[in-house]
Amino acid sequence: MSGYSDNIIRNASGLVPMVIEQTSRGERSYDIYSRLLKERIIFLLGEVEDHMANLVVAQLLFLESENPEKDISLYINSPGGVVTAGLAIYDTMQFIKPDVSTLCIGQAASAAALLLCAGADGKRFCLPNSRVMIHQPLGGYRGQATDIEIHARETLAVRERLNSIMAKHTKKTPDQIMRDTERDNFMSATQAAEYGLIDKVIYDREVVSNPEE
Repeated sequence: MSGYSDNIIRNASGLVPMVIEQTSRGERSYDIYSRLLKERIIFLLGEVEDHMANLVVAQLLFLESENPEKDISLYINSPGGVVTAGLAIYDTMQFIKPDVSTLCIGQAASAAALLLCAGADGKRFCLPNSRVMIHQPLGGYRGQATDIEIHARETLAVRERLNSIMAKHTKKTPDQIMRDTERDNFMSATQAAEYGLIDKVIYDREVVSNPEE
């Protein structure tokens, strides 16, 4: 059984390769993402929304149940998306026992940048041509003035919480995070490392295999 829904796979790329493994019971085919899940690799691809977040959370919990001591790798290529969906993934990353190593391949923007920096200490990486972007949460509301005021207060409360989380993982103050996310703030992989969003820019697999070095 595939670890990814068929709809998500089709939407992600239109065509996903299948791989075939020889087992004692014969051949077994997997889509490529499910095969990599067996290696404890989870992909966070595309917009962060509720259905995608549920899949990522389920995979994190499954891999914890398989082996609570072995690291999980989260590969990120995402423009961000819904804040609450991102926080569902974030909370699960912090909740489970295994360390979650994060790796940006392509881009990590908005909520995806938060997840990138939320990896285990010393295990947060970017490939050299990755791009990272942080900013304040977006909101647009219509309706009665009272409802608009309620939503505005909620947006400010969420922004304060996001600033606090990012400050914790970058070792900066919430006030500095607030200033730096006032507008879209784009960074190269090297700049993301200097800012504290990641620990290292990596050029080969050896660094990922031995993050403590």
